[in-house]
Amino acid sequence: MSELRELYQEIILDHNKNPRNFGVLEGATCSREGYNPLCGDHLHIHLRLAEGRIEGISFEGSGCAISKASASLMTATLKGKEVADAERLFEDFHSMVMADVAEPVDDAKLGKMAIFAGVREFPMRVKCATLAWHAMKSAISGDQAPVSTE
Repeated sequence: MSELRELYQEIILDHNKNPRNFGVLEGATCSREGYNPLCGDHLHIHLRLAEGRIEGISFEGSGCAISKASASLMTATLKGKEVADAERLFEDFHSMVMADVAEPVDDAKLGKMAIFAGVREFPMRVKCATLAWHAMKSAISGDQAPVSTE
């Protein structure tokens, strides 16, 4: 199990140092700001939606390793997905990170996002892992207010 935990940490560190889909998205149809005042994470999620599908998604901003890695993996996972699938994955991801530490993780349902199951052991880090997800969901639903974890 420690080898698996080390692999997960390496993936998180890689996505923090080399974030995927980082920057402003040309032709974005919606964007949302997310802020975690406790940790200082401050992200902007940009989406290009067309016919119920996420044609493009990116993020920009700064934050802790968990926040940036979560945004990076989220954008890589959601690009090309139907909006309904993205909303379902949001619910699955949120349920996973909020679950009891002993609860098993459904790797098949969550894919690479399952690596964030470890944040359940550190409740303050859950907000870091979910910030980008909340901003994405807010952007899709058309909410206008910036997303805050407080």
